[in-house]
Amino acid sequence: MAEEAKPIRFGIVGCADVARKVSRAITLAPNATIVAVGSRSLDKATKFAASNGLPPNAKVYGSYEGVIEDPEVDAVYMPLPTSLHVKWAVLAAQKRKHVLLETPVALRVSDLDLILEACASNGVQFMDDTMWLHHPRTTKMFQFISDPNHFGRLQSVHSTFSYGVTPYFLENDIRVKPDLDALGALGDIGFYCIGTILWASNYELPKTARALHKPTYNDAGVILACAASLSWEDDKVATFYCSFLSDMSMDIVAMGTKGSLRVLDYAIPNQEKEAKFSTSSNSDWVELSIGWAPHPSEHVVQTDLPQEALLISEFARLVGAIKYNNSKPVDTWPTISRKTQLVVDAVKASIDNGLEPVQIQY
Repeated sequence: MAEEAKPIRFGIVGCADVARKVSRAITLAPNATIVAVGSRSLDKATKFAASNGLPPNAKVYGSYEGVIEDPEVDAVYMPLPTSLHVKWAVLAAQKRKHVLLETPVALRVSDLDLILEACASNGVQFMDDTMWLHHPRTTKMFQFISDPNHFGRLQSVHSTFSYGVTPYFLENDIRVKPDLDALGALGDIGFYCIGTILWASNYELPKTARALHKPTYNDAGVILACAASLSWEDDKVATFYCSFLSDMSMDIVAMGTKGSLRVLDYAIPNQEKEAKFSTSSNSDWVELSIGWAPHPSEHVVQTDLPQEALLISEFARLVGAIKYNNSKPVDTWPTISRKTQLVVDAVKASIDNGLEPVQIQY
């Protein structure tokens, strides 16, 4: 087998529930394989390997260090609580492991900068685990909102991400624990809302962020629901709402001067192998204003691999280029993560400062 065709060898650092989905994605990706998994509990790691169909020769460690120090591991996937990201991602980069980091990437941009600096100085690729960006639907949607004749100039974006959680979640999940994931819903799903807004604006950072109301908190002071607005130097505006207390919603509505885009399931498509979105262009009232035309168009995008496997495949391609072709890590993905975190930080600062607007600077 040519070196370029050899699969990239992944180690999984932590056995959180989302790691089950990503381990399946690594198995589905044609250019990746799992060679190790580690947990602070050897028993937990062993059970994870057995129940998730890991290759029989995959090594099982009762520590995170075991995976990070394994010389046969090319890249690590880290589904750890956000408060642990700096320690373990920096250590992985120092050991020359490429880093695929679960979202939210950090508690604040200064923490993320430590991770990105470690990756850059050690020549390893960084990417966060935002899966929807790798779905072919996302490419099709971006082609539409980039079309000057059918969409025009972006005017506004509204994004939501919510899901109703159980009483057990509200008491026990790491996403509501101040020592593990202190940003709560803002970090877990607000990160996605902000990401969609930046995507729609071609990653032009807004000038200001402002929380729209006092968030809903749990007794420990962790955000369970919040909303914010963003504004740019020109006339673009955006709003988002994220919540652990509302029905399932993953909407994007993007309005342009000549068209609009709507999608109802951007983060996780309703169906694994097809995804839909709708568009309108140059619409106007019909006679007597009893309707409007042309009617919105519905688009269906098929994919053989789910979006998480496409993410793994792209990450593995970048790692392979570095490993076998002496390429340099690409800066696209670290830049997207950092811009998203900057806006998360600004929204949090607005919340903490009595809903005052906060300036955003790169």
